Amino acid sequence: QVQLVESGGGLVQPGGSLRLSCAASGIIANNYNFGWFRQGPGKEREGVSCLGSKDRSSWYAESAVGRFTISRDNAKNTVYLQMDRLDPEDTAVYYCAAVDTYYRCSDDSAEYHYWGQGTQVTVSS
Repeated sequence: QVQLVESGGGLVQPGGSLRLSCAASGIIANNYNFGWFRQGPGKEREGVSCLGSKDRSSWYAESAVGRFTISRDNAKNTVYLQMDRLDPEDTAVYYCAAVDTYYRCSDDSAEYHYWGQGTQVTVSS
């Protein structure tokens, strides 16, 4: 049974940092594409970043470039999203997702098979 569990969300002041974790079980994370998505209040879900299997590809939304970093720890079977210089516009529920594919990772949520429950990130002073 595949399970993705996000953690690391919380309340942070503008300009602060958070590191989100997505712990995977039932799969070998290194063999899967992972994506981070978010859904802010009154907004549609959007892709933030993705990492291809065996780190063969990666992608960042324009809003994330230079501020967010996606990475994977194979020993812990966990994918991370380091978020720096956070802005109130980053307030959202953040989800990780995974799919077993050879192809480049995608920002299209429809391509992902497994999803976590989400973790709330609130950026506010």
